[in-house]
Amino acid sequence: MHVTAKLVNVFQVDKQLRGLQSRLRSAEAFLSQQSKDLQQLDGKRAALDAQLKTHAAQAADHQGEVARLDAKLESIRTQMNSAQTNKEYQAFLTEVNNYKTDRDRAETAALELLAKADEIKKQLAELDSQRGERDQVRQVASGDRDARAREIQTQVAELKAKRDQLAADVPPAALATLDRLLSQRGEEAMASIDVQDRKRHEYTCGSCQMSIPVDAVNGLLTNGKVTMCSSCQCLLYIGEDAAQALVPPTAASRR
Repeated sequence: MHVTAKLVNVFQVDKQLRGLQSRLRSAEAFLSQQSKDLQQLDGKRAALDAQLKTHAAQAADHQGEVARLDAKLESIRTQMNSAQTNKEYQAFLTEVNNYKTDRDRAETAALELLAKADEIKKQLAELDSQRGERDQVRQVASGDRDARAREIQTQVAELKAKRDQLAADVPPAALATLDRLLSQRGEEAMASIDVQDRKRHEYTCGSCQMSIPVDAVNGLLTNGKVTMCSSCQCLLYIGEDAAQALVPPTAASRR
């Protein structure tokens, strides 16, 4: 068996491996996305919780100021009752009005902050609901990922062993080229030659559809020479369809 045929055998097993592992990777990607969504929700909740604490602390400060001003107003009103002159009474009255303005301002600020806090509490409740739903989805995704991993475990182990066995029979340089292309191009690491017109010697790469020189095709036909597409740099081989198309008419008629 020539080198290119050996490479094709390794490539085909690798494709089977990738097909099995792609289903697991899909489940892992979905699980990862659910975990990220949960992290984002947790981040939003932490930010809102920090705002809630800030608003609550500020509201408490304003409420404390209201209580302080109420005490001050009560003290001044008591003094007003014992005012000796109208001038003294008017001075107390002016002071009361000033403190009332400050009190109203503090009370309004406290009420606004408490209203914001109530709105944040609603948002937190909504986030908690979303997180609960998302966590359920993540748990299902985790179970699905684990089930798929168990499902393909034996097959993956068998295919890996088969690939190792086949790869051991491939010259190191050729195998290194295939491994490099697999990491770069995945399932497009190798491509069969397409026969466009055998009589006119028109052949194209099955991956990029660019023209393949007849000498390259002859090299693959005669001794399986390792050949790369000059355009996309994938490894070329002659698949079953191309092999049938390349059978000379006389040979085909004898069959």
